[in-house]
Amino acid sequence: MENNFNEQELNRRNAVVQMRELGIEPYPAALYEVNAKAAEIPAQFDPQSGEQWNVSIAGRIMSRRIMGAAAFIELLDDTGKIQVYVKRDEICEGEDKTLYNTVFKKLLDIGDIIGIKGFVFVTQTGQISVHAKALTVLSKSLRVLPIVKEKDGEVFDAFSDPELRYRQRYVDLIVNPHVRETFVKRAKIISTMRRYFDEQGYLEVETPVLQPIPGGATARPFITHHNTLDMPLYLRIANELYLKRLIVGGYPGVYEFSRNFRNEGMDRTHNPEFTCMEIYVAYKDYNWMMEFVENMLAEVAVAVNGTTKVQIGEHEVEFGSKFRRLPMLDAIKEYAGVDVTGMDEAQLREVCKKLNVPVDPSFGVGKLIDAIFGEYCEKHLIQPTFITDYPVATSPLTKRHRTNPELTERFELFVCGKELANAYSELNDPIDQLERFKEQLKLKDKGDDEAMFIDMDFIRALEYGMPPTSGMGIGIDRLTMFMTNNSTIQDVLFFPQMRPESYK
Repeated sequence: MENNFNEQELNRRNAVVQMRELGIEPYPAALYEVNAKAAEIPAQFDPQSGEQWNVSIAGRIMSRRIMGAAAFIELLDDTGKIQVYVKRDEICEGEDKTLYNTVFKKLLDIGDIIGIKGFVFVTQTGQISVHAKALTVLSKSLRVLPIVKEKDGEVFDAFSDPELRYRQRYVDLIVNPHVRETFVKRAKIISTMRRYFDEQGYLEVETPVLQPIPGGATARPFITHHNTLDMPLYLRIANELYLKRLIVGGYPGVYEFSRNFRNEGMDRTHNPEFTCMEIYVAYKDYNWMMEFVENMLAEVAVAVNGTTKVQIGEHEVEFGSKFRRLPMLDAIKEYAGVDVTGMDEAQLREVCKKLNVPVDPSFGVGKLIDAIFGEYCEKHLIQPTFITDYPVATSPLTKRHRTNPELTERFELFVCGKELANAYSELNDPIDQLERFKEQLKLKDKGDDEAMFIDMDFIRALEYGMPPTSGMGIGIDRLTMFMTNNSTIQDVLFFPQMRPESYK
């Protein structure tokens, strides 16, 4: 890789050499104690108290105004920005003015990380600031930051190019405070869900990422090879079958926040690596799970946004009331104007042709129904809606409906036209489960590379007996998109998948 530095970058590298010649290490290994944050100082400082508040802060220089022997700088830490007043004669010892005249004025740049010890005061213009009594260089920045300028509420020269932002997320986080807030909210979503589960006595567990059989979902897996065992392994597409093994083992409820991998297309709502939370609770069914999910999402919305009403694009979505429950075939009847109940594959293909629904020759009954639903129904499901009672062919791990054996006790939660959660009354009949797996094999032979494998160890687990169980999976990335009003999955992943850069 060639080092094609521009003039500014060369000047910064030369500054590192000059600092060391002056006996100042630009990357010190010393501990630097911080006792205050930028956001805390104006919030907690009382100028009327008459008490001096001594602080030690650290952060990145984001701007500076040098006025001879004094200067104002804007320092950025993880909570925000604070103004710092630097006076040459107060940060330099004795007659040696090198720290200010040479280092501060000539060798420090925007983006450098420094430590400031001093006291809080109010400037003549009424701005709460820090008066520096000591300045320490903590890290010299060799790259020039893209400076985002603001005036009268408008932003100029924003670091907004998506490709640059996703590739250089570290820069994005420095210059775009709203991006940092998105990921703080993501962490709050997960911690709220975890607390909700823990308070009800459910156990957080870990299951394998490398699996001999990719089970628990219909998806195309990534495949690798284990040299010692000389066998293929698959990156996890779901953790469902392992979690249900733990229900067989006697736990009343288990959950996992898992990194899953699917070797499929990428778009604004899909990334090949994503985070999913799955939970399984014994002696429950999908009706119970609907109420469980409603209550959980209401708590998440309040924790993240302070209200159950969440702005998602142009829609205000209410997570605090009961969600609509709509059977899948009724949804097709309502929005597509056709009753597909009891239709076979040939009839469904004819319906798809009349409705101009694109389908693949490998599609069976289940995927044909799902294609009609996707084309005609999903876009209408803006407020949270449970689509229930899916056909057996689309739900190979789901218990048959107690009143209609052609359907299953399954729901998917849709918000703003997108699936957010998927849940079942779990199939615990090992004989029925094996037959469903065999039907999936037929689809695979027909060319459906997303159809499930047969997991005989899972069948054996069911043969020991699994209690009636309800399970639910929810996409953390999509939930974060909704709760933070972001329209692309790349905006809620620190490091979304991208083609590698070409370094020259």
